[in-house]
Amino acid sequence: MTQPLVSWDDYRTVLAVSSARSLAGAAELLAVNQSTVFRRLGAMEERLGARLFERSRTGYSLTAAGEGMVKLAERMSEDIIEFERRLTGQDLRPQGEVRVTTNDTLVVHLLTPIFASFRKAYPEITLDVVVGNQSLNLSKRDADVAIRATADPPETLVGRRLAEIPWAIYAADSMGLAELDPVDYRSHAWIGLGDNLAALKPSRWLVQHVGEDRIGWRINTVLGLAEAVAEGAGIGLLPCFIARTFPNLVPLSGPIAEIPGSLWILTHPDLRSTARVRVFMDHVGSEVARRRSQIEGVAQG
Repeated sequence: MTQPLVSWDDYRTVLAVSSARSLAGAAELLAVNQSTVFRRLGAMEERLGARLFERSRTGYSLTAAGEGMVKLAERMSEDIIEFERRLTGQDLRPQGEVRVTTNDTLVVHLLTPIFASFRKAYPEITLDVVVGNQSLNLSKRDADVAIRATADPPETLVGRRLAEIPWAIYAADSMGLAELDPVDYRSHAWIGLGDNLAALKPSRWLVQHVGEDRIGWRINTVLGLAEAVAEGAGIGLLPCFIARTFPNLVPLSGPIAEIPGSLWILTHPDLRSTARVRVFMDHVGSEVARRRSQIEGVAQG
């Protein structure tokens, strides 16, 4: 049988150089040294009899031949990832690794004891928890499971709503406020969420009802927002179950109906039957159900 001129490793090399536009960057992506990338690329171009990249001071840019190879490599990569998802979905044994993405607020105030109890129940399953507000791509296996507070989960994922998350206005008791009339919103300094969370309903509500000019402090996590409000630097919108963990915070409103929020656990359709993913999602679901009254409780002082 005739050997192909290029292997999958060759395609991966071209993808890496195209993405990084340098040999050093490609070497880092491939976890090899720079001389290895240089040698692979040279040998590949010699076998093909065509240049794949033009070298210049600004980096490596694709030739027409290189562009064709990259397009093919991208399609192959997508096919391989899809095959891995389907193969993983056939695994019937509850063991291996589950990679979970969530945010710092949920880790600190809800999920850590749930993760700990899961590890005790399933010691053969390891957890890799990725904390951040950015959305990882479950289709490309950046994570297996996402636990997110959202009103609009992606349609490409499957899962279930675990609880509602009401939001209300809070202030530190040192500010001497007991309630807040909407006509007084602009009379106070507010603390809001950063630009990375500007699309969230609480951020949009604040701009609409208070105005950008009254937001004197922004911070890019809900956990940081709660800490700032508790310091008395201004008033802010917070999830009620987070605010109740701060004994000096006083609710200035009831739950705000225009800010619906829900806690979701989500995965890719190809992974939902995987044993380790299934038992993890079931465990988190049952443990959150036990805490649902705590999460969904209204803003009472």
